[in-house]
Amino acid sequence: MLVEKFKRDHPPTINPSTGVESMPVLAITLTSRPTERRIYGQLLMAMGASINERLTLMELEIRTVLLLKSNNVRVLVFDEVHNLLAGTPREQRVILQLLRYLSNEIKASLVCLGVSEARDAIAGDTQLARRLDQFVLPRWKADEEFQELVTAILRSLPLRLPSSLSSQSLRHLSRLGDGITARVFGILNELAIEAIQNGIERITDDSIESWRPALEKEAAFA
Repeated sequence: MLVEKFKRDHPPTINPSTGVESMPVLAITLTSRPTERRIYGQLLMAMGASINERLTLMELEIRTVLLLKSNNVRVLVFDEVHNLLAGTPREQRVILQLLRYLSNEIKASLVCLGVSEARDAIAGDTQLARRLDQFVLPRWKADEEFQELVTAILRSLPLRLPSSLSSQSLRHLSRLGDGITARVFGILNELAIEAIQNGIERITDDSIESWRPALEKEAAFA
């Protein structure tokens, strides 16, 4: 969500006098086991370029770098960086060196995103790790900001009746979702579906208290 907002805030532009397109932000998501060819291919696709499977790795590199420069890419974003850990130590080093090379070659800022293991992945390249400042997204606590978030979500749900939760239910919801935004959204979405199916058409304190993960529900009916 943060990456998409960042991309929306810095969309591609076209110089009216030259007709040259600039793409200030380019973002890709690393696959489950990234390789050099995959990364070059993903970057080319993100820039709308076709991919010739017959190109050698060096030709892919040259084409990708040329396009990154011609598109005036200023920020390279790589999501799911923790996927690097699925490769061997040598494969990890190769990809980390690739990220550093691309940043150097096109003189662009580098942004790497992922879960906590992403820091371990980046640590495999000392030079790269020194360049990157680490930021950890704080988890939600059952405070006023969390209440505002939940209220906004409840208002957006397609339920016929208004939903409201007590302070105790908000604290319980925060614990259930482990303070993670996506989990909180997921829980409230599940509760909204149940409310519609049951004809209640709203989310209540009882709904929060009785909620269980889908896997536990399946086990209960097995």
